[in-house]
Amino acid sequence: MSFRILLDEIRSNLLQIVKNLQIPEIPFTLEPAKSGFGDVTCNIAFLASKHLKKSPYDIAKLISDEYQKNLGELVSKVEPHQSGYLNFYANNAPLNRLIITAAKDNNYGAIDIGKKSKVIVEHTSVNPNKALHIGHVRNVVIGDTVARILAKTNHDVVVLNYVDDSGLQVADIIVGFKHLGFSETPPEGQKFDHYCGDEVYVKTTEQYVQNKSLEETRNNILKELEDGSSEIAKFGKSITNRVLAEQLNTCWRLGAYYDCLNFESEIVRSHLWPEIFEKLKQMNLIKYETEGKNAGCWVILSKDEDKVLVRSNGTATYIAKDIPYAAWKLGLVDDPFYYKKYVIQKNHKVLWQTTLEKNNDQKQHFRSNVVVTVIDSRQARLQNIITDLISKFDSSQKSYLHLGYESVTLSADTANALGIDTKGKNTQMSGRKGLYINADSVLDMLEQKTMDETRKRNPSLSDEHLHDIANKVAVATLRYEMIKQDLDKIITFDYSKSLSLEGDTAPYIQYAYARAVRILEKAQAKPDFDASYELLDGEYETNLVKLIGRFDLNIQDAANNLSPKVIAKYCYSLAVTFNAFYEHVKVLDSENANAVNARLCLVHSFKSCLEGALDLLGIETPSRM
Repeated sequence: MSFRILLDEIRSNLLQIVKNLQIPEIPFTLEPAKSGFGDVTCNIAFLASKHLKKSPYDIAKLISDEYQKNLGELVSKVEPHQSGYLNFYANNAPLNRLIITAAKDNNYGAIDIGKKSKVIVEHTSVNPNKALHIGHVRNVVIGDTVARILAKTNHDVVVLNYVDDSGLQVADIIVGFKHLGFSETPPEGQKFDHYCGDEVYVKTTEQYVQNKSLEETRNNILKELEDGSSEIAKFGKSITNRVLAEQLNTCWRLGAYYDCLNFESEIVRSHLWPEIFEKLKQMNLIKYETEGKNAGCWVILSKDEDKVLVRSNGTATYIAKDIPYAAWKLGLVDDPFYYKKYVIQKNHKVLWQTTLEKNNDQKQHFRSNVVVTVIDSRQARLQNIITDLISKFDSSQKSYLHLGYESVTLSADTANALGIDTKGKNTQMSGRKGLYINADSVLDMLEQKTMDETRKRNPSLSDEHLHDIANKVAVATLRYEMIKQDLDKIITFDYSKSLSLEGDTAPYIQYAYARAVRILEKAQAKPDFDASYELLDGEYETNLVKLIGRFDLNIQDAANNLSPKVIAKYCYSLAVTFNAFYEHVKVLDSENANAVNARLCLVHSFKSCLEGALDLLGIETPSRM
């Protein structure tokens, strides 16, 4: 049970009153009220005003008078407001009992929106030629959090990671290894993905300016990658798998896991593209250009600017690979793939991969009528083209959603701390120019700073315990900073501000959890949930109870709008409300044993609720800070 039970009781009673007053059924809304206006507010009087030809206030007064005759179990009073809203005040004692006893359940907040319908969430999709940088982290965290929220709302979630192992950037590092003499072994102590991105890729792209013949070499390599049977293709597969293994280690470190890796090379060599290509031609959605800058190319016709689909040299652009892939995800074409186990992930879950090689592994079903693709906002136009084309292939209820987000910059202080001189300015990153910060480096820095601070506060803790806390705080810090902003806002990441124990930060929220743990430890007795909940009648106690009760309402909002920020904001509000309770209510300092027990029940339920809410953000909860 949650705050929803209060809303349901009010709704049921209002429907009966409306029926008795012979008011037509009206799609009114009930919402948690703003401070000072009760606990629930309703707009029914505004909607009935036109029908009854009375002012909203008069109607609110009429309905209020009727409601007062039978308040029910969970409402103590109803008041009409001069504005015309109806304001309901909760009967706190029974509501306290319902919410606090429900919140201790491990699955508290779960709501059945999905009815077990399958949803694909695709995220990460970093080219396997470099390490993940902090901009990629925003993609990973958004995608992983959306997947967690949809799973909590009873969707059957499939998480995909698209691996572009046959594109230009992979060709670039092959040029570096095969034609510029770069060793296939990184310097000692350097991860292979860091080496490929920081050294091979950056320095190879610099050489194109000085040596134009290298571009022809790259184009030839690109053709061989798409062919798949050449020695170059085999070499490329080996290199990209080594990079991918390191990328996955970073993602697992962040707490993100997947169901299947979809390799672009397998998509290119399947029969998906020729089938879709012919369909596009038959439907006159593409055109072969015979003159102009796109002579010899197949282009997608657009009212803004035509987009090249197949280059004049016969190689496909990446949008030509995305279109059949989108059709495959939505089940619009037959599945040409077999599946094999790629690896067992750190959460002990099997990670599958697509393959064209026949095997005895069980056929997997990683396709759905609903696909959410997390890609940054700079790709919005291309994603719109794909969505438009896909909608023309099939008129049934298929849903291909692009969840876009803005970029991440680094504050000047953070860039300087990581060895980049930005002349006092925030830094926009570029992989090609080598101007970016690896996610591993940021996590390492956050861990070290957390270790140092935690050791000062807890000198008796073992190194193992300190490392555990530091890891949880570092990952929480980075994930929270990536998720707390609106998706259409650019993030400027600053490590010092993000680690603060004050303000809207992950450590602040985690510290509230640790406080709750400490209170329960000091009590030296488990709370008895058959408690005297009427004793929780103070402002700070009832505020906390009611906010705990709104957990599932926030989950519903986040799922319906694919908005992870809703949960981040809820976690912060929980922490703020608990800290106010902590400052003003002395949980253990009372001669009334029943009052102490009721407060301990509240603290326990807060702890459980916050832990569940943070889990949706992929954030763990250390018991010490």
